[in-house]
Amino acid sequence: MFRSGFIALIGRPNVGKSTLMNALVGEKMAIISEKPQTTRNQIRGILTTDTYQMIFLDTPGIHKPHHKLGAKMVQVSLRTLSEVDLILFLVDAAAGPGTGDEYIIKQLQAVKTPVILVINKSDRSGMQQAEKLLAHYRVLYPFAGEVVISALTGINKEKLLSLMLEHLEEGPQYYPAEMITDQPERLIVAELIREKILQLTHDEVPHAVAVEIVSMSARPGRNLVDIQANIYVERESQKGIVIGKKGLLLKEIGQMARHDIESLLGSAVNLQLWVKVKADWRNKEGAWQSLGLEFE
Repeated sequence: MFRSGFIALIGRPNVGKSTLMNALVGEKMAIISEKPQTTRNQIRGILTTDTYQMIFLDTPGIHKPHHKLGAKMVQVSLRTLSEVDLILFLVDAAAGPGTGDEYIIKQLQAVKTPVILVINKSDRSGMQQAEKLLAHYRVLYPFAGEVVISALTGINKEKLLSLMLEHLEEGPQYYPAEMITDQPERLIVAELIREKILQLTHDEVPHAVAVEIVSMSARPGRNLVDIQANIYVERESQKGIVIGKKGLLLKEIGQMARHDIESLLGSAVNLQLWVKVKADWRNKEGAWQSLGLEFE
């Protein structure tokens, strides 16, 4: 019997949803950052074996929005709950309980989808502290299962996979076995560039940044891909921060991103970056699609 299903990863921002999806799929599909609200698109990662196919949806973290883009991200995350076969509710063991978790659990009351409680980051909190949280959350919701893990180190990864498989029914193979994501390469490339900006900038800049791939094409006769991309910020002051003194920060962003993009594409990459200002773009829905943020 072949089993398959769509599995949503939900939780407060920065609980490790992207790290877990990458660990389960075995490849880097979603960008990772210590900064909250990193994930904007609903990224799908695909894990296929001889007996099952799991399609993971890394949703934007559910949070109190401060702009129209944030509100749309939360809307997409909440809608996902009733459209999947299984939900993984992630909790940060190191941070402990929070009001954000209570809000998410209230939303879960309205769905019939089975929910597995996943206490993550046990490598930071210690296993004993992480296991104490199971009792705290167990009384708040009738979870279909529970497990303590570390997405970063792989603790109890196989246990989580077995638990998920128990809740998947017989179904078709939705995607080819070799396919690990249904996201276009251009989107993943843009996200890899944005990841480096998140890693290298601070304060006001990260969430005001978006990346647009202007062109991406293989150079004839060579194992080389030429990529041109625009980095958009909301204010002139942010533009200066991203570029850095004498352009050094932008150069470092490009070097780090190129390394990951070359691993993704399996070829050399000529990456050219420009920084531009698109004032208050997060509150302008018309700007989202051009920046690769498409919400159905």
